[in-house]
Amino acid sequence: MSDPRITSSIFTRGAVDLSALRTPAPAPARPATPAQSGPPTGLPGAAGGTVTVIDVTEATFQSEVLERSLSTPVVVDFWAEWCEPCKQLSPVLERLAAEGAGAWVLARIDVDANPRIAQMFRVQGIPMVYAVVGGQPIDAFSGVVPEAQLRQWIGAVLKAGGVAVAEPEDPRLDEADDALMTGDLEAAEAAYKKILAESPADAAAEAGLAQVELARRVAPVADPRAALAAADGAPDDVDAQLLAADIEVLSGLAEQAYARLVGLVRRNAGDDRERVRQHLVSLFKVAGPDDPAVASARRALASALF
Repeated sequence: MSDPRITSSIFTRGAVDLSALRTPAPAPARPATPAQSGPPTGLPGAAGGTVTVIDVTEATFQSEVLERSLSTPVVVDFWAEWCEPCKQLSPVLERLAAEGAGAWVLARIDVDANPRIAQMFRVQGIPMVYAVVGGQPIDAFSGVVPEAQLRQWIGAVLKAGGVAVAEPEDPRLDEADDALMTGDLEAAEAAYKKILAESPADAAAEAGLAQVELARRVAPVADPRAALAAADGAPDDVDAQLLAADIEVLSGLAEQAYARLVGLVRRNAGDDRERVRQHLVSLFKVAGPDDPAVASARRALASALF
């Protein structure tokens, strides 16, 4: 589940043996963080609030983490008072948990007070964060990560736990899209690249950057209709065909553009064929991977290549 560009997963499923922490224990009073009210369960408390952050000890680990994770994803934050990076990450986790409003629960574990739990999770450095779903750890990362990447990671945890995740609006994308729409290609490029530097897997930003590159290629064309007519009259002119495909995509005729280039792939070999293939793939990025026309064109391209 981890995106390796965020952090590499440090274990495979089942590598953490929690059996020693599953021993029955008396039901102790469940501590809540000072900011919470009511009993620390995943359901609304008596005062009407929903508990989203819990301080967990070895005595409460089974009930507050393992058992709770059977119905609600639990994110376990290993921290300590002396850990300066923890002071950067933990507040962000707490804020995101509050935003989640009970969709997931943040379990805070002080490694100094609970060394046995840290040992079971093979914690070698902090901050260390684990996701627990269905009574098992499913993913983890260490260190401080940017908030945008942290949101993506939590979203993946929620999906793994069967929680419907609404895609939040991203003001960074709005700014980049506005620049693209007004023709400020330099500003749009810088904005999309900034998003991708923070969130390398952001498909919307990748599509936006591809649109910037497409707009730059077509910008020098004074008469698009003449360019299309020239391409129709020279079906084997690779440069003319690539430009025509660009114009068609910008004109809302993406499927026609894809078919044009797939046909060109079939009729060429060597460097020209590879050049056309790469250009077609760049046009796929403009639409994004979920576009049905892209999926169809990818199958046609595979057939043309093999």
